[in-house]
Amino acid sequence: MSIARKRLTPEESRTAALQAAREILIEAGPQAVTLKAVAGRIGRTHANLLHHFGSASGLQRELARSLAENVCETIGKVVLKARSGEGDPREIVDLTFDAFDKEGAGALASWMILTGNEDALNPIVETIDKLVDQLGGGHDDMAMHKDTLNLVIWALGDALLGGPLAKSLGLPRETARDMAAEQLRASREAYGFANDR
Repeated sequence: MSIARKRLTPEESRTAALQAAREILIEAGPQAVTLKAVAGRIGRTHANLLHHFGSASGLQRELARSLAENVCETIGKVVLKARSGEGDPREIVDLTFDAFDKEGAGALASWMILTGNEDALNPIVETIDKLVDQLGGGHDDMAMHKDTLNLVIWALGDALLGGPLAKSLGLPRETARDMAAEQLRASREAYGFANDR
């Protein structure tokens, strides 16, 4: 007896594949995000995913884009809330650090660089750049760009080495997050975001 697979639209198939890729990334790391593994997870064929993504690196690039878009959308809302004095920059820090650590973006970015797939980082960089430009709104864009660079580098470094390094230095695990939040609070005061009503 054969089991009929549900027919999916191309968009539904891509969405299911990206969700499966994200789950595999979190469970087993970036090296496990292959067309074969994703196809097996969603009950599709390798050829089907090849049609949608072109290659494993194409799948990873789209996964990076999807992660970046979801995180930046959430961060954008929190930034606007923080500007009006309703939120704490620590929320922005936690979302960014979690995206790179718990959501696997740091491991994925590192894997892509180490395997020579640096072009796959473009969606992450472009999405962050777009968010920063949208949020600039007449404020000091250069300062905001520097804060963003600093926050992303801290989040990436913390995802890759923060736990063991903090432990070896006798520091609490949250130290890098605390430092990043302190910097964003100081920047918020310098930008006058709390007065943007």
